[in-house]
Amino acid sequence: MTTATDALTALASRAAALDAADPLAALRDRFLLPEGVVYLDGNSLGALPAAVPAALEDAVRRQWGTDLILSWNDNGWWQAPQRVGDAVGRLLGAAPGQVLAGESTSVQLFNALTAAARLRPGRPLLLTDPDQFPTDQYIADSVGRLLGLEVRRVPARELAAALAADGDRVAVTAYGPVDYRTGELYDVAALTAAAHRAGALALWDLCHAAGCLPLELDAHGVDLAVGCGYKYLSGGPGAPAFLYVAHRHQDAFDQPLTGWNGHAEPFAMEGSYRPAPGIGRARVGTPPMLSLLALEAALTAFDGVDTVQVRAKSVSLTEFLLECADRLLDGLGFTVATPREAGRRGSQVSLRHPDAYPLVQALAARGVIGDMRAPDLVRLGVNALYVSHADVLAAVRELREAAVSGEYRDERFRRRAAVT
Repeated sequence: MTTATDALTALASRAAALDAADPLAALRDRFLLPEGVVYLDGNSLGALPAAVPAALEDAVRRQWGTDLILSWNDNGWWQAPQRVGDAVGRLLGAAPGQVLAGESTSVQLFNALTAAARLRPGRPLLLTDPDQFPTDQYIADSVGRLLGLEVRRVPARELAAALAADGDRVAVTAYGPVDYRTGELYDVAALTAAAHRAGALALWDLCHAAGCLPLELDAHGVDLAVGCGYKYLSGGPGAPAFLYVAHRHQDAFDQPLTGWNGHAEPFAMEGSYRPAPGIGRARVGTPPMLSLLALEAALTAFDGVDTVQVRAKSVSLTEFLLECADRLLDGLGFTVATPREAGRRGSQVSLRHPDAYPLVQALAARGVIGDMRAPDLVRLGVNALYVSHADVLAAVRELREAAVSGEYRDERFRRRAAVT
């Protein structure tokens, strides 16, 4: 009979072999990870890239402190939203001139969804996923009220059928490639094609996909997309979000928030709005320069990196995590919520447990940081640029110890903090 000790020994040997063969192992040095911590919450906030502190120091002390307002010209601040947008675009399969960085995800999503619906006048239906992140659902409802659209919640796995049945009424489909709770992965190409067959536009929220999946927005004919800069892109807390608008839609892109930065001649100070050409019309207000420059520096962690290799390692890490969970957590009340088929799984593994919250807190006390999502999900996200197979094994081992010891029942782990 195999004991937990035997399983740990075998798994440790496998982790060592997998890490020794990892072509991306050296990328870990591009991040400043705290000693003694296993970080599996990069799907909420990415770890600190090593290039960021020096870039921020320069931005604050020289660009702001010495060059002052001249930095808008002398240090390229004015061009930063498009410049950083193109850097993000390289990870999205987007040719230059289609991605803009700045604003929050909520603002970018509102702009994209409103503009998409305006591109399909006379179509009264907006489809979105009932399992989308709450912001996506809230924004969809708001846009529906604003434009007089019916907002219908259709699960992603039922979207193609819904479009086939009622597609001539659909203006836009608003979905995410990855379920933020379970990590289930959906087919961007197939669902975009289904929307187009119905004459609708496809808008994708890439928050849980950018930086961990080899996206091909141009090749798949995606119309619009948004995403945040602080998860797998590791741009820092509250990092600017990005907006993708395919070239073919830019001339007709009717920006709902017509801020002065998106004007054709912002410094002409005209009293009426004329949109800038190209992706520049998607600008709104003055960008948060320090955050934008931090994101720009963070993206250098992807220099020379093939996103296909990133995806391959991500699959290996999540596959190994599932194996560790099967062998070490059996009988402890955990069930796997994430699809086991690699092609249907993003870059995280979610485990169900009725005491998910205190278990995650106990795990953090043991030096392993993940998170939970209500009501019962333990989420363990893997960023292939800095997470190793040894990290994955350590995380599951400590989760087992927290569960077996019963320490998670301690009152200090059960007290809910503001952020879970």
